[in-house]
Amino acid sequence: MIVFGSKAETLAQLAPVVTTASVLPMVYFDVESWCGDPGKLLDAVQDEPWGDRRLVVRSSTLHEDRAGSLMPGKYLSVCGVTGREALRTAIEAVIDSYRVDGEEGLARQQVLVQPMVSGATVSGVVFTCDPNTGAPYRVVNYDETGDCSAVTSGKAADLRTFYQWPDSPPPRDDRMRRVLALASELVDLCGTPDLDVEFAFDGADRLRLLQARPLSVTTSPCRADQAAALEGIAAKVVAASKPHPYLLGPRTAFGVMPDWNPAEIIGTRPRPLSLSLYRRLITDKEWAEQRARYGYRDVRGFPLLVDFSGLPYIDVRVSANSLIPANLEEPLAERLAGHYVDRLVANPELHDKFEFEVTFSAYNFTLADRLRDRAGHEFDRGERARIEDSLRALTNRLLRSDHRARREDEWHIASLRERLPGIRDSRQDLVAQVYWLLEDCRRFGTLAFAGFARLGFVAADLLRSLVECGVLTQADVSALMASLDTVTNKMLRDRARLTEDEFLSRYGFLRPGTYDIRSPRYDEAPDLYFDFSSAPARVAHEEDFRLPPAKLREIGDLLRAHRIDQTPEGLLAFIGDSVARREESKFEFSRHLSEAMSLIKDLGAQCGLDANDMSYVDIDCVDRLYKGSEDVSDVLHRAVEEGRRRYELTRRIVLPPVITSPEEVTAFHLPPFDPNYVTQEVVTAPVRTVRSDPSELAGKILLLPSGDPGYDWIFAEGIAGFVTRFGGVNSHMAIRAHQLRVPAVIGAGDVLYNRCRAAKSLTIDCANRQVRVLR
Repeated sequence: MIVFGSKAETLAQLAPVVTTASVLPMVYFDVESWCGDPGKLLDAVQDEPWGDRRLVVRSSTLHEDRAGSLMPGKYLSVCGVTGREALRTAIEAVIDSYRVDGEEGLARQQVLVQPMVSGATVSGVVFTCDPNTGAPYRVVNYDETGDCSAVTSGKAADLRTFYQWPDSPPPRDDRMRRVLALASELVDLCGTPDLDVEFAFDGADRLRLLQARPLSVTTSPCRADQAAALEGIAAKVVAASKPHPYLLGPRTAFGVMPDWNPAEIIGTRPRPLSLSLYRRLITDKEWAEQRARYGYRDVRGFPLLVDFSGLPYIDVRVSANSLIPANLEEPLAERLAGHYVDRLVANPELHDKFEFEVTFSAYNFTLADRLRDRAGHEFDRGERARIEDSLRALTNRLLRSDHRARREDEWHIASLRERLPGIRDSRQDLVAQVYWLLEDCRRFGTLAFAGFARLGFVAADLLRSLVECGVLTQADVSALMASLDTVTNKMLRDRARLTEDEFLSRYGFLRPGTYDIRSPRYDEAPDLYFDFSSAPARVAHEEDFRLPPAKLREIGDLLRAHRIDQTPEGLLAFIGDSVARREESKFEFSRHLSEAMSLIKDLGAQCGLDANDMSYVDIDCVDRLYKGSEDVSDVLHRAVEEGRRRYELTRRIVLPPVITSPEEVTAFHLPPFDPNYVTQEVVTAPVRTVRSDPSELAGKILLLPSGDPGYDWIFAEGIAGFVTRFGGVNSHMAIRAHQLRVPAVIGAGDVLYNRCRAAKSLTIDCANRQVRVLR
């Protein structure tokens, strides 16, 4: 059995016994020996058969790799060392890095010298359990640039990640199969299930073991529960992918972002309250009701969101059906739905651009070219023309200001605003108030918000196509967006002119994490979001937007050529009005939801439960309490207990952002992301997280987990730019960045977002679609 010691001592024990990889030859010594006779040790290295090659001088202290005191990366390693003097300098530099801990015990610390991996092609780290949760996945982070330190240093520009549940079949990739075999062998040799193993493949495709150390993590219990959950998820993927008599298309896929963006809004592992609220208010019914009212295929009865042991996913086939015009003939619509699913399966990186890059859900001025380029091999010219005609007819109806559903949605949002005081001022108990606030939010708020969001997409699609046609420039788009008087612009102006109490009275219901009861409202923790001691760093000014007559004539020519029933002025007014109404309806929807969540918090407090406890409650409890006579405290306490139990399993499960087959439930690569870059600006600035003090945000690049509307407060603090982990090209924060001309990276994905989080300073170059880590 291997006994973990220093890096060198552990490798020395493993070298003669490991069979699935090889350990490079080495010389190691302690600091005391070096100080006593450095020349002798330099001779010892250079006398080795490999002593004249390029070397790596590595730290190997007695405590950095031992369980309970792991400090990987704390001390220096020097690569590419050649020659006696360079070797001496490198060893001294490594020893000097130990002095950060003081002189005590320095003499006993070690230095390890090895040849560099020759012609390295792939290098990385394999964890024998998930380092975040202790779940027994094999997790491989690797880089294919040949830099053996790229992954461990956090500087890998093209980091790839592979997950495998241990009971799943071996991967097809030969290198991944060999790395996983090494990991399993080391678990047996070391007698521990939790290891952190560094490896590299050299130019001869030999697998080299560079390091093995215990992983400081609490191994998760109940492996059998997790295995059963994964088996159930795989079975659900199989069942849901079968043909359905009321759905078009032969199969489906699942994603965290293709429609209504659950990963952006509630996260990839939401607490039960967040998930159940999102399903209740958005994805169970109202989303389909809205699409049918606006002229798309009727898919009422089909939930848009499924949860895989608490992880929310969008059923892509259901979404694809709902974005096909109702008047398109069924045989052609059937093939179109299949095309949408197939395109996403072939290009999973498009999952957060589903409506722009995968589907054709509205008419625009480049539709014919996009249909030909993307689908010309599947649909002939006549079929593409029929698709164009159906989308043109639908879009022309939506552009009409007297469209019945549009007028109903204006009434819905006005009704929602009027009904709030009646419920809050009533003498109903808390359960009844929560029930009716959520009912109103669903019946009036969701329909209006969903309707105006659909119009906002149509507007954005038309606007983007005007740029693609060369009629407008990105500068024109920026000027148009900056001219819109949206809710956020009004909030920024009010932040400058209102007192703190007046401002919070108007906007205090907002909260980052709209569905997260643990997230304080603005008025519950104002100092967390605003620095009221100083004037806001950014104030939105009203700007006029006017196009010159020549451009208006060009737009008019396009409208006539494409048979769009609008004037240039009417089209631009539609675009501006749609964006503004979308944000206004979201504002009112959020107000209603926030009030309901505050009452849910109060309801819990009456029963001795805090906000964290209540985050585990499924909202169905409110229905049960409203419709029955059970004891409130008893029902809530049982719900919290059950929610905690279920969420513990949710926390341990890892799935890819797009699931296209049951096999991907247990073995998958995380796909590359193609972020959305907003504006054409370049900014270089220090990095801050959303938890930073508001007074420290001016002039900084801010990292946000999502593009939630509750983060609007950041714009008043003068941020230089921002990066979100999740988010789409037409998301709330993307619109904000356009309006305020703040450079942003929306939907960076895990890999890029984690690189940014590890950095101290970044450059965001939106025009060139680049993020550069400076330090």
